[in-house]
Amino acid sequence: MNILLTSVGRRSYLVSYFKEAFAEIGQVHAANSTETYAMSIADKAVITPLIYDKAYIKFLLSYCVEQNIGAIISLFDIDLPILAKNKSRFSEIGVKVIVSDHNVTQICNDKWLTYLFLVENGFFTPKTFLSIAECKTEVEKEIIQFPLMIKPRWGMGSIGIYQADDINELDILYRKTKKNIIESYLKYESSFDLENSIILQEKLIGTEYGLDVFNNLNGNFLTCIPKIKLAMRAGETDSAEIVDNSELYNLGKNLSQKLKHIANLDVDCFKIGDNYFVLEMNCRFGGQYPFCHLAGVNFPKAIMNMLVGNPANKSFLKAKFGVIGVKDIIPVRIK
Repeated sequence: MNILLTSVGRRSYLVSYFKEAFAEIGQVHAANSTETYAMSIADKAVITPLIYDKAYIKFLLSYCVEQNIGAIISLFDIDLPILAKNKSRFSEIGVKVIVSDHNVTQICNDKWLTYLFLVENGFFTPKTFLSIAECKTEVEKEIIQFPLMIKPRWGMGSIGIYQADDINELDILYRKTKKNIIESYLKYESSFDLENSIILQEKLIGTEYGLDVFNNLNGNFLTCIPKIKLAMRAGETDSAEIVDNSELYNLGKNLSQKLKHIANLDVDCFKIGDNYFVLEMNCRFGGQYPFCHLAGVNFPKAIMNMLVGNPANKSFLKAKFGVIGVKDIIPVRIK
């Protein structure tokens, strides 16, 4: 069985992980809208139309037929709802799209819906506002206090994220975030509601943790791998340690049972006092997964098992506690 990884970007390590996992049963193909080093790691690679191009899905469908692709996994948030909407079209040609249902992708991609989901299901999460006027009122009443975080509602990485330490900064940086949205690829999803494309959020100050919550292909919980984040860079985990923490494990399990996502869920959370606050969720492989893999976890291999009709081998779902990983930057030549 051949598998296609879409929107691979700079995730060359994930391409390598999947190549190792699928080595005995098929090839790993990598797709992206521009050429990247990760594509050169794959068995085969292809440049696609942009995700929002009307030809995108048609292109992928044709490629899957031509290359005998049996499954698709995306590594990019914007790709997820597009693929989720078209699951049935891929199913008709025998391709399994390993992505959560469309409503789940919306909950994770839209930080306002993330907030509403977490509140409605009883999870601790920072107070969040869609209205700057409402946020200012809460500040004036001293219900919340600075610093406050300003973020794109449909955001990725560190684009347009600022910390406001007073009212003046709140106004200035709010406008700055709007400008960042309009001038970046965030404009595509934000065009759904540009006037409400920014959230304002209490800043969480505490110990930062990350979870990789793994479900089977029917959305049932398999495992949760907690880690303490030792360093961050540009909104992504730069160093982390795998920890044995039953509270975080149960938090991940609870999220899994409420969300019913498919395969991996990347979760950011903070411990404040005795409580764990969930900040964000991404229903895909995220930047913290490599630290799980370094500790003996192998979600790509587990996915391969499930695709061929077997249960995920439990040995692929267990991590060695205390393993510390760090990312590095290595220049590579692609031509």
